[in-house]
Amino acid sequence: MNIHEYQAKALFAQFGVAVPKGVATQSSAEFAQCLSQIDGQNGYMVKSQIHAGGRGKGTFTNGFKGGVKFAPTREKALEHAQAMLGNTLVTAQTGAEGRKVQTIYFTEAANLGKRPDGRDDEYYLAILLDRATSQPVIVASTEGGVEIEQVAHATPEKIFKVRVDPAVGLQAYQARQLAFALGFKGELFKQCVNLVTKLYQFYWEKDAAMVEVNPLLVTQEGQLLALDAKVSFDDNALFRHPDVVALRDLNEEDSKEIEASKFGLSYIALDGNIACLVNGAGLAMSTMDIIQHFGGSPANFLDVGGGASQEQVTAAFKIILGDPNVKGILVNIFGGIMDCNVIASGIVAAVKETGLKLPLVVRLEGNNVEAGKATLASSGLTIVSGDSMADAAQKIVKLVNQ
Repeated sequence: MNIHEYQAKALFAQFGVAVPKGVATQSSAEFAQCLSQIDGQNGYMVKSQIHAGGRGKGTFTNGFKGGVKFAPTREKALEHAQAMLGNTLVTAQTGAEGRKVQTIYFTEAANLGKRPDGRDDEYYLAILLDRATSQPVIVASTEGGVEIEQVAHATPEKIFKVRVDPAVGLQAYQARQLAFALGFKGELFKQCVNLVTKLYQFYWEKDAAMVEVNPLLVTQEGQLLALDAKVSFDDNALFRHPDVVALRDLNEEDSKEIEASKFGLSYIALDGNIACLVNGAGLAMSTMDIIQHFGGSPANFLDVGGGASQEQVTAAFKIILGDPNVKGILVNIFGGIMDCNVIASGIVAAVKETGLKLPLVVRLEGNNVEAGKATLASSGLTIVSGDSMADAAQKIVKLVNQ
């Protein structure tokens, strides 16, 4: 689950991480009141709040450029905010359809410090899970303010990593290692150690999946500030954090994904035309790959899990049919815990209830497969059987192309 920058910074502040003062609003009538709460001595930052990166380089469909803008005066901040709120921002991560901006975040503009070579005094810091070691890893770089992928490609020696043993947590010497690696001394060294410690505490206690600060900057007054914040949480741990769940912005999520979550289904919309209904994430990925291999394009990732009910299968079909781009459906089930006949019964019920007219190919294998195939065969419906995953993929691609 993702949250907005203003929400992430509010959580940071609760854990003692220094952030610029800011105020968010969803109403243009509140712009002036919000700005009155901010010290504009160094100007203001006006930030569009959407769940996508690249906001600063984005363009609004109304022609306004930049979803993050500096404003030297309150009047200019109001002008920027009016151009952003309610309009659609297109960035490299939103796709051509963009995202409608429904929240504006005003913050104090920081008095950015400079390094001896004249560059902005900006750094990068992130905490995430290293899946190779199953441990949290803290990633830091002296090259903040740019995409970390560019730094990793061009100057990998400027990226520093510290892996944390989850059994003992972040140790003080590890926080000091990062502060040394980033070149901090004196008071800034102490601030960095404290900030890294507090951020890790937040990451761990809130079951975050990722915490990213880019840039982490040093002001001319010698203060270390988290100027930006990007946070996502482990969905499987949200039951422990009702306060985090309350931050969920459904306007930023695909309506089909929201509906799927109500039925315990894992659904992610894609831009293809062949829908997939599969049990198991690994099998779902393989199914998407093999569709692509035979010249098709998957319309979604949809995992019904290891013990889906007839109700869930019916719900899955309705969600799939909510995508107007879908021209065919491939059901690929390997029954372990899953009973193939339960899936087959759910498919028959779903086809009848939805009045499905699109091509449907079903491949069943595993637990109680013969009963499942018999249920499909006796249904009287136009359901094409796939003898293998490859056979099923070839059939659905051919039917859709026809």
